[in-house]
Amino acid sequence: MYAIQANASGTRSIEVSDGHLATIQKYGLFQHLIDSNGIVDETVLDKLKLNIRSLIAVQEEDSKDLLDLCIDVIYHNNMKAFGLQQLIKLYLQWLSDHTPKEEDEEKKVEE
Repeated sequence: MYAIQANASGTRSIEVSDGHLATIQKYGLFQHLIDSNGIVDETVLDKLKLNIRSLIAVQEEDSKDLLDLCIDVIYHNNMKAFGLQQLIKLYLQWLSDHTPKEEDEEKKVEE
């Protein structure tokens, strides 16, 4: 379980689990989310919310993982643009820690 800072002063935080991060990866929620200027603001958060709502609407299978992500993180009362920026940073760090490196993959192939 991770805690991201939800505001600049550090008085609010949001709990994020590995499951939440895996859901972000599974659905590619951060791909093409941020414009070329690289700024994360409230419009980016709104865009993410709309993308998730669309995914849930068209899902034919169970979307419990998306709903959990929404309830626990994305639609959390403390989630603002600053919190989303921290979530993206956490996700990128988590992704680099959970993605096998090329050297590890080469070792598996040799064995």
